[in-house]
Amino acid sequence: DISYDLPEMEEFLRGTYGITVYQEQVMLLSQKLAGFSRGDADLLRKGMGKKIKSVLDRLKPKFLDGCADNGFDVNTVEKIWSDWEAFASYAFNKSHSTCYALIAYQTAFLKAHYPSELMASLLTNHMNDIKDITYYMEECKKMGVSVLGPDINESFYKFAVNNKGEIRFGLGAVKGVGESAVEAIVNERKSSGFYQSFDEFMKRVDLRSANKRTLESIVLAGGFDSFELKRHQYFAKEENGQTYLERMIKFGNRVQDSLKSNQVDMFGDTQESTVQVPVPADSEEWTAMGLLSKEKEVVGIYLSGHPLDDYIVEVKNFCTHQIRDIDLFNAPIHNFTFSGYVKSHIERMGKNHKPYGIISLEDYSGTQELRLFGDNYISFKNYFIEGALLYFSASMIKRSWDGRLMLKLNTVHLLSDVSSKLIREIQFKISSETLNQAIIDKILM
Repeated sequence: DISYDLPEMEEFLRGTYGITVYQEQVMLLSQKLAGFSRGDADLLRKGMGKKIKSVLDRLKPKFLDGCADNGFDVNTVEKIWSDWEAFASYAFNKSHSTCYALIAYQTAFLKAHYPSELMASLLTNHMNDIKDITYYMEECKKMGVSVLGPDINESFYKFAVNNKGEIRFGLGAVKGVGESAVEAIVNERKSSGFYQSFDEFMKRVDLRSANKRTLESIVLAGGFDSFELKRHQYFAKEENGQTYLERMIKFGNRVQDSLKSNQVDMFGDTQESTVQVPVPADSEEWTAMGLLSKEKEVVGIYLSGHPLDDYIVEVKNFCTHQIRDIDLFNAPIHNFTFSGYVKSHIERMGKNHKPYGIISLEDYSGTQELRLFGDNYISFKNYFIEGALLYFSASMIKRSWDGRLMLKLNTVHLLSDVSSKLIREIQFKISSETLNQAIIDKILM
């Protein structure tokens, strides 16, 4: 709970509530004084609220005539109407600015003193919109707030802050993970402590709530990465076609059933202690790209890395722009550079019977769809293989037929070739005060 002293703002806010009451009074008085119908009274309220002078001017004669018919003094009625007009000219501006000022103050206060908690709340409120999550995670980076992937021992259904001030990804934001499953996992963790291993987790958690699909999604999202097993091992198949995860679900059910039955064998051991823990079969480890693509399937974004991470030096030093900048150009520009990971490539035939390509590219800033036509597409289409990491030199030029900007690729390289093809020399700037033999030896290695 966060408390702060803000008497003036609270007084203003009470005044804002009073404005709503005033509106209701205006509606009621117009009915009592001038015989307005409910429809006319509501029209008067809207005209005042939105400061639509034409509506007020149209209703004024009707109000004055109605009041006169009901025997009210003309001068008094004129004064009432002028007060209402004066109210309409400022009250709503004042009420809205007061509300926004209070919200702005509260938000600024939280951002300054409770940044992790504020961002965790914002991420939770936009949990179902991956674009918003991406936006707020970028904001977290700028603020220096770490957003960690889901973890079975720290995550809750919503985004939450751990003891170190880091935000843990909410399990509820993982595709295929329901609230009841997370509730079962968290309640067991609260009552009996952290899970020490995957087999202990399977012994303790209610597997009717945390079913196979739920556990698969948590594995792919990295929720069990704190245990010794790697993600691919959970999906390693035995000769009978069962995965390690499926065998562990059977193991967990047997252990939990034995605990409920309280059975003891002839040597005095409980049946639970005699159930053998399955061992994962040997399997090929996933590639970095394979792991990341599976992670993105269930989370919607990359959490543990990015396809471009292996070439971060090339991206930072050789790219003048990011993919999202392409839509921001409002004038022709020549020879800007960017990089991207090819998510998909579709080739289609145009009305002129010439092929064109639709390429979906992704970098750290987001995803962008490029449409390339004619020779510009044909020259480079062999590069657009799904999963390829590419480096582009491009220009924004005006189309001859309507003057609008379009993208034209100048060159395309594999990111893996950038260092060998584009680096001509490397310059080191070292202060003479810090230069020593150890640094020289390291450079010459």
